[in-house]
Amino acid sequence: MELLHEKTFPPDSTEAKVVAVLKTCYDPEIPVDIFALGLIYDVEVSDSQDVHVTMTLTSPACPVAGTLPPEIEHKIKAHVPDIATALVEVVWDPPWTIDMMTEGAKLELGMM
Repeated sequence: MELLHEKTFPPDSTEAKVVAVLKTCYDPEIPVDIFALGLIYDVEVSDSQDVHVTMTLTSPACPVAGTLPPEIEHKIKAHVPDIATALVEVVWDPPWTIDMMTEGAKLELGMM
């Protein structure tokens, strides 16, 4: 599986702007943004500017499972111009592992 943080988007693209917003979102228990944690699996932007983010959480029992997705949707709508809608879908397949984290995130958390 290609990790989203290994992809590059054109700097002015809506996808790049969405990724910039995702890098401002944190799980309150982990001092690393959700993008660097590897929680974001995909960002899709339709021709009509509908944004669909596919993500996971570190655990199905994650205490922010009910609050984090709506927070992300709100931030995308508030900070990315011309977005029609923003939807965050939480999936559990593939399951998240620490291998999905960026090298920087692993360093930040003392895992390297």
